[in-house]
Order: sequence, then C-alpha cells, then structure tokens
Amino acid sequence: MAGHSKWHSIKHKKGANDKKRGKIFTKHAKLISMAAKDGGDPDLNPSLRVAIENAKAENVPNDNISRAIAKGSGEGKNGVQMSEVMYEAYGPGGTAIMIEAITDNKNRTVANVKEIINKKGANWAEPGSVAYMFEKKGVISLKFKGEADDTQLELIELGVEEFDSIEGDEMVIYCDHKQLIDIKSKIIEKGIEVLESQTSFIPGNYVEVDDVEIAQKIMTLVEAIEDDEDVTEVYSNFDIPEDILSKLE
Repeated sequence: MAGHSKWHSIKHKKGANDKKRGKIFTKHAKLISMAAKDGGDPDLNPSLRVAIENAKAENVPNDNISRAIAKGSGEGKNGVQMSEVMYEAYGPGGTAIMIEAITDNKNRTVANVKEIINKKGANWAEPGSVAYMFEKKGVISLKFKGEADDTQLELIELGVEEFDSIEGDEMVIYCDHKQLIDIKSKIIEKGIEVLESQTSFIPGNYVEVDDVEIAQKIMTLVEAIEDDEDVTEVYSNFDIPEDILSKLE
C-alpha cells in the first residue's frame, strides 16, 4: 500500500482553523453517538471507548462528549436514531472517492452530498462501483522510542500487518479492522504511545495527480464534501506530489 490517506496527511499539513475545529467537534460527537447505540458505558462498549479517546485526543470538551453519549444511547429528550451511510463518486482526473456520513435524516444527507458532487465537477457512482478499490483497515498512529526497526518487530508480533509512513518518532500502521481495539490495547501495554486510532478505507492503488488545475479541483471537491454537516470522513485514491501541493498552498 502506498500510504495511509493522502488526504489525511494533507489536512494535517494545512492545519485547522476555527471553522474546521467546530467541524472536528461535530464529527466526533456523531461518532460517539453512533457508538453509543450499543450502550452508553465505555467500560462495556469498546467501540464507544475508542470514540471517546479519539475525541479527547482532539480536545473535544467533556460536556460535548457527555451530550453525544446521551444522544446516541437514547437517554433523555435529545435521544435520536443515528445511521451510518456510505456514498461513492468519481472525482476529477480518474480518482475514486468514498464518503462516510452519520445522519438522522438519510434523505437530507444524500441530497446534499449529491448536490455538492454535481456542482464540483464530479460524478455520482452506484454502490460498489468504487468500493472495490478500497480495503477497510484498522489504522493506528503512534509515537515510539528507540529504533524504528525494533519497534516494527514488536508490532508484527502483536498482529500488525503493514507499515506506512515513518517520520521522526511517529509511525502509521495497519491491522485487521476487526482487531483494531485489541491491537491498540496491546500496543499501549507495551508502553508505546497511541496518537490516534480509527478504521479507514485504504486504496489498493493511488492515482498520481501531476496537473495543478486537476489537483485544485480535487482539493476543492473534497473540502466541500467534508464541510457538509453529516459527513464524517472522505476517502480517496489521489496522490498529489509535494511540488504540486506547494503550488496550491
């Protein structure tokens, strides 16, 4: 695999302004609410525990987390039925896009996402048209001490399948998405710091975009989709080289 998520890496480099920070809080609230459908006690619901840990890692306030748990578990007057949905699209330059959303109104969400795709020069794809290009994986970002090679050997023994980027003392790894929670716990037991963990759709192959105009269209499209209030994640198989990316910035 060529990389964890090119878009994920770009977003980190771009940073987050106040608007994006609000979007991040909303995203985590929806992920927590979705996980809380299976129970509001994180000690008994591993998926909820991971969702809460990820939210805290991005400084989501405790009050927001508590409200999201109550909303998802149906406690009190704000309890609602949340659903997870996936959409697929063809982006500029022959790229493929998968869109993950959590919503309390599927009709509203699909209409909004379709409108964005049509306006930004992409094409809606039928279910399965794009999904076969991606594989669902558990993805863990971590900070290690010592030599990278020694850390990799330790992680292989724990069930880690593949390694992605290694920058300084940080590393991104892949595992079976069904074993994400278990492997994350084992990594922490080894004294290795986990920065972030999530399930993600990883492309089997990437499409290199070496045209500035097409790259700009892709970035504009993906950012517009992510700005929708119901969208929690966008996955794509584009690879924008650093020299092209610097021209966009």
